Amino acid sequence: MAAFAYASPLEKGWYYLHRLICGAVLLYLVAPILVIIPLSFNSVPFFTYPMPGLSLRWYEEFFLSAGWQGALHNSLFIAVLVTLLSTALGTLAALGLSRPNFPWRAAVMSLLISPMIVPVVITAVAVYFFYADIGLLNSYTGLILAHTLGATPFVVIALTATLMGFDHSLTRAAAGLGAPPITVFFKIILPLILPGMVSGALFAFLASFDEVVVALFVASPEQRTLPMIMFSGLREQYSPTIIAAATVLILFSIVMLTTVELLRRRSERLRGIRR
Repeated sequence: MAAFAYASPLEKGWYYLHRLICGAVLLYLVAPILVIIPLSFNSVPFFTYPMPGLSLRWYEEFFLSAGWQGALHNSLFIAVLVTLLSTALGTLAALGLSRPNFPWRAAVMSLLISPMIVPVVITAVAVYFFYADIGLLNSYTGLILAHTLGATPFVVIALTATLMGFDHSLTRAAAGLGAPPITVFFKIILPLILPGMVSGALFAFLASFDEVVVALFVASPEQRTLPMIMFSGLREQYSPTIIAAATVLILFSIVMLTTVELLRRRSERLRGIRR
């Protein structure tokens, strides 16, 4: 800020213009959400402005209806198990990739994050035919493994970024003092990478909780998730309950992303990064 105080008028003008453009782009992206959310409080089952009245009936239907709550419970159950599994796999992969002498690091990293690059519909079709051969279609196990495939790259990327500033001399010093590998991990490595691990776990949870394309291919009616119910509702009948569910998911995502940002800042402080 001290340097900015001595900036020229032209530099200050470009600075505020940049802020204005960023604000306009952000408003353009967020405006559709801000416009649609009030419709979840509409008293009539129509998507129309001006609203004739306000009501919480659609939130009551979302939280009290057996169909919506069953889908929500499925989504939470699957997302929690996917988070645990993808966090374990992603942590092991990131720790291995962080070793200085790891061979073919770029190729292995590209392979690990390929589920984020390949179009999800291609992944869904491939998983469908693979599951059809081994008998995992229409099962919780198949859906959890399919979601883990797409969620693990988020953990790998988050932890790889955290481990970039990791001082490996700490682990070598602990090992030189006689600490076994399991003690080194839990006493030294884990406390330092925990913020990145939790960030990756939150992203994995959201990736599973919001996923719909793969679920449409491999899940049965018994495994219907919340995004599947919303997708079916948009195709079959329009109801403000869908907007109420979307509003709840938006608020939930905001809380999760805020937590990720706080953890990222804590991780930077632990690694001694100053802005």
